[in-house]
Amino acid sequence: MAKSIVSVRRVTTEQDRKLALRVLRITYRREKQWVRDEAQVFPETDLDHPSLSWFLASVGRMPAGVIRVLYDLPVHEYSAYALDVLVPGLDIESFLRDNKIAEIGRFAVRPRFRNIFGVASHLMKASTEDTVRRGYSHFITDVFEGERHSPYYFHKRVIGFQTVATHDSGELNCPLRRITMLLNLREAYHRLRLNQSRFYRFLTEGWDDALHRQLST
Repeated sequence: MAKSIVSVRRVTTEQDRKLALRVLRITYRREKQWVRDEAQVFPETDLDHPSLSWFLASVGRMPAGVIRVLYDLPVHEYSAYALDVLVPGLDIESFLRDNKIAEIGRFAVRPRFRNIFGVASHLMKASTEDTVRRGYSHFITDVFEGERHSPYYFHKRVIGFQTVATHDSGELNCPLRRITMLLNLREAYHRLRLNQSRFYRFLTEGWDDALHRQLST
């Protein structure tokens, strides 16, 4: 396949929502069978929700992937998950209440675009910039243990997410155990910058001084 141009934009219109639903229909409903109706994953009300950001990645004009950032965390839902905490002394409920944590998830890339470098990275770049600009300090996410297309190793080895807990149930219809991962954005920024990581250069390309100051101080 010839080199393809990947672009990402925040979903703010019904037209782009329909493109995002196409990605979710192909991945979450048909391929994974995690949902019966993709519109329940991305309802129309999300477009005007101040605490949500959906991002759509495109390859050329084709919708290729999506990701969602939730800024108003449902702490009560985490309480209901019966978390098996893996970090001694960590009270996840208190941690969620006492820090500015954004939940990143609903990640999906269509099968035909998974061999194209940059779709997942561009989604991570856009969502990270939005999160840092809003003044949040951490990401939290769940991934499925053993799932073929799980971003677990990318999150852990490249970005630096820490595994903090596991639980057996969640919103999506998947029998696999969930692994809860946490990322301190400031620590990740300093580590990636110190190592002169290629991903750091990609992630912060185009950042203004205010964004760098947000994490460097």
